Amino acid sequence: MSERDYLLPTHHDEEVTFKSSVINVLKSSHINWLLVFVPIALAMSGASETVVFSLNFIAIIPLAKLLGYATEEIALRCGSVIGSLLNATFGNAVELILALIALKEGYIRVVQASILGSILSNILLVLGCCFLFGGIGRSEQTFNATAAQTNTSLLALTTLSLLIPAAFSATAASAKEVDRGIINLSHGTAIILLIVYGLYLVFQLKTHTALFEDEADEEEKPHTTVAVAVGSLLLIACLIALHAEHLVGAIEGVVEVWGLNETFVGLIILPLVGNAAEHVSSVTFAMKNKMNLCIGIAISSSLQIGLLVSPILVLTGWAIDVPMTFFFEVFETVILFASVMIVNYLIADGKSNWLEGALLLAVYTIVAMAFFYHPIV
Repeated sequence: MSERDYLLPTHHDEEVTFKSSVINVLKSSHINWLLVFVPIALAMSGASETVVFSLNFIAIIPLAKLLGYATEEIALRCGSVIGSLLNATFGNAVELILALIALKEGYIRVVQASILGSILSNILLVLGCCFLFGGIGRSEQTFNATAAQTNTSLLALTTLSLLIPAAFSATAASAKEVDRGIINLSHGTAIILLIVYGLYLVFQLKTHTALFEDEADEEEKPHTTVAVAVGSLLLIACLIALHAEHLVGAIEGVVEVWGLNETFVGLIILPLVGNAAEHVSSVTFAMKNKMNLCIGIAISSSLQIGLLVSPILVLTGWAIDVPMTFFFEVFETVILFASVMIVNYLIADGKSNWLEGALLLAVYTIVAMAFFYHPIV
C-alpha cells in the first residue's frame, strides 16, 4: 500500500468537493509539515546566504512532492501522457526562467552548464533512482521499449547538435571564421530543433499516444477536482520558481564557504534544485510501478531541455545580441555523448531492475567527481 493510500480516504463513492480536495492535497504526504518552511524561507530572505540556501532548499522538498501529487491527479483524469508532459513542462519552466535571467546578465557559460547538467541529472540521477527504488521488491519492471527508444533517439539528436559545433571548431581555419560560423550554425540548428520538438508533440499526443500511456488503474480514482489539481499545479510551480530564485542567489556565497568551483555548481548543484520537482515525481511513480509515466517525466524533461529550452535560449541570445551558441566544451560534450549511449543500452529491452538503477547512479557519481576535479578553463 502506498503513502497516498494510507493518508487519503479509500471511500471513492463519496463526491469530491472543493473542501475535500484541499484537505486531500494537504494530507497527501507525510512530509507536508515541511511546508512551514515556505513562509519562513521567504521571511528570512535577508539573512546570510548559507541560511537562505538551507531554508529554501528545505522548502522546495515538500513543494516538489505536491507538484508530483497534482500531476498524478491530472494524469488520472487525462492520461499519463498529459500528466508526464505537464510535469516536465512545469519543472522546466523554472529552469527556463532562471536561464533567461542569467543570459540577460551575460553569464553564457553558466547557462550552458545548467543546460547540460539538467540533461545529465534527468537521464542518470532521476532515471537511476527510478530503476533502483522502483525495482526494490520486484524482479523487474517493464515499460514500452518503442517509446523509450524514440525518446533516446531524440536525445541522440540533442547530443549531435552539440557535437557538430565542437567538430566545426576543431577543424576550422581561423578563430574569426569559427566564431561567426558557430553562431550562424547555432541559430539554424535552434530553429530545426524547435520544429523537431513540435513534431515530437504531434507524435506523442496525437498519432502514437498509446505508446506512452500506462495501463489504467481502475482501483485508483482522483481525490481532487480538476480545478484544485490545476490550481495547485500553477501555484506550486510559482512557489518553486520563487524559492529557486532565492536559492540560486545564495549559491555564490555558499560556494565560497564550501570551496566549490562554479562549473561544478552549474552542472551538478543548480540542476538538482531546478529539477527537484521531476526528481520526486518520477521516483514516486516508479515506486507505484507506473514506469511509462516515470520514464516519460525523466526523459521528456531532458528532451524539453535539449529540443525546446536550449533553442529558445539560443534564439533569445540572438534577439538581445548575446552570443549564446551550442558550442560547449569538448570535455562536457563527450560526457553527454557517453551518458546518452549508456542510457540507450539499458532501456533498449523495455525492462529495468534495481541493478540497472545502481549502474546509472554510479555513472552520475563518476561524472560529478569528474566535474568536481576538472580544472576551470
